Amino acid sequence: MSTLREGGRARQRRDDRTPAARRPAIRFGGIGDEAAPDLAGQIDALEQLGWRELELRTVDGVWVADLHTRQVRSIATTLKRHGIRVSGLASRIGNWASDITGDPTADVLEFHRLAVRAELLGTDRIRIMSYPNATGLPAAEWRRLALERMHGFAIGAEHGNQVVLHENCAGWGGSSIENTLDLMTSVDNPGLRLLHDTGNGVPYGYDGFELLRRSVEYVDHVHIKDAVGDGERTRYVLPGTGDARLAESLRLLTARGWRGGWSLEPHLATRPHEGLAADGRSENGSESGFVAAGRALTALVEREVLPHSPGWRLVPGGLAWEAPTPRQAEPADASADAAVGVASGAH
Repeated sequence: MSTLREGGRARQRRDDRTPAARRPAIRFGGIGDEAAPDLAGQIDALEQLGWRELELRTVDGVWVADLHTRQVRSIATTLKRHGIRVSGLASRIGNWASDITGDPTADVLEFHRLAVRAELLGTDRIRIMSYPNATGLPAAEWRRLALERMHGFAIGAEHGNQVVLHENCAGWGGSSIENTLDLMTSVDNPGLRLLHDTGNGVPYGYDGFELLRRSVEYVDHVHIKDAVGDGERTRYVLPGTGDARLAESLRLLTARGWRGGWSLEPHLATRPHEGLAADGRSENGSESGFVAAGRALTALVEREVLPHSPGWRLVPGGLAWEAPTPRQAEPADASADAAVGVASGAH
């Protein structure tokens, strides 16, 4: 029997008013600004899909770390009124716009600002990356500096009862499977866990499924995307229609009894000629790209994941898991009586 695990770590079930059989063990959600710039639009997209988890990156074009705490409290109140939970906060720490040779002071300040905002929003998770090397430092020095900074953020998170989630994206730790594993074993701190993005292997030139297979014990959160092409020719597509081995990755998670959040980040390009506005909402009344991607994810799960995942089923907001009930052996005398009955009927 599989053991349900929150990001690879066994956790107690939390009692709530939802029957256990209908409580999602894997919760579907999304990065809000992939659906719309404003909070109302982000909430609307989730409600169209029947999802209840929001990962916050920007609101009205402003990064969460830069929002005034008064605005953050207002956001928390609004989300609570709609029954939406915040699964985590995205940061700019170590991302594609930074460099390993830069001054990390601004990142440290952002971390502390996000720690405060995370508490106000009821989450303990902050997404980070591990610094690109655009200036061309020697590989050993890049590794040393990246590990030094990641270790510092992990310690800060642990002290605050929070977790920094390293994404396999821009930076040293996301540049190869080996570096990801090196990161986790070298830092070796519960304040650092992994955020696995299913689609990032396509543009970065590695097998995302293989990364997940080898690092799944460290994974606490998942971003859902799919893509075709490679490098600068990468094109993002609906979940299940690309080359990211998405269905295989999701089956791997269900087979392990993993539990946590699958957060939709489709990265679908703006297409004005199709009436799709820059904020991801349709100008002609048709379904937005984000909502279409959400429906594609659900269809993929129904078609290619659940038939291979005993005990799992779709429920509102995600997937629930129930241990299959073992078949009870019939009493010996009942079996004998049945056999006699069959034999008698044969005459």
